[in-house]
Amino acid sequence: MQRNLRNLAAALVAGTFAFAAGAQDKAEKAKPAATKPASGAKRIVVNGVAIPQSRIDAMNKELTAQGQPDNPERQNAVKEELVNREILAQAAQKRGLDKNPDVQAQMDMARQAVLVRALFESEVKANAITDADLQKQYEQFKGSMGTNEYRVSHILVDKEEDAKAIIAELNRGGDFAKIAKEKSKDPGSKENGGDLDWGPSARYVKPFADAVQSQQKGKYSATPVKTDFGYHIIRVDDVRPLKVPDFNEMKEQFRQRAQQQQIQRMVMDLRSKAKVEER
Repeated sequence: MQRNLRNLAAALVAGTFAFAAGAQDKAEKAKPAATKPASGAKRIVVNGVAIPQSRIDAMNKELTAQGQPDNPERQNAVKEELVNREILAQAAQKRGLDKNPDVQAQMDMARQAVLVRALFESEVKANAITDADLQKQYEQFKGSMGTNEYRVSHILVDKEEDAKAIIAELNRGGDFAKIAKEKSKDPGSKENGGDLDWGPSARYVKPFADAVQSQQKGKYSATPVKTDFGYHIIRVDDVRPLKVPDFNEMKEQFRQRAQQQQIQRMVMDLRSKAKVEER
């Protein structure tokens, strides 16, 4: 139960904002050959072109952020990777590929991606989400989940008269699971006899959720329940108390969602102030 609920909770609150993918800035080519490395360290020079220390630092920072330990093996791997990239980039330039309009467009997009990533990181850092904010969101979420979770099955059809005919068939002793397999249009549950597994009523759209909460255990709906998906015959198979994962288990999910919303607000604000024309 707890694992299923945690997955559901993650689905309800999840939403992590995606930073733009990292890329080399072509403007770096116009900079002086390299930032001087730490005292005693040797510069890496490929065919007379020095690899900037800033590039090495950037790759190390990215690997550290991914959780990779900093050790001599990693440092050597970084060096080898950057040497290979420099050799390949030089080969591409010798072939004139850097003058290709499509390649130039991709390099411009890569530069934009780096700037967008930096802007997102700056915004999140400047407006840090506090644990108190996250606790408030968690309490609101917890309150919306209710006190019970339900094992529910349903049969979904397009027309009300079809739903009424199925209810009449059930009243005559028809097998719910068999009818669901034959007539339900819900591909996610029909092969399981209409079984939707355990979950709180909050996982469903309101008319469906209201029917689930008001129905007695073991009973199916006496009249069709209409939603945007069609007409449902709903059966509540079982009920048990709901245990929501505690705050510490869900805090980072709420943080990611809050940061996503923060970025979305910034984008909308900037867009509303921007002058966009087609000429």
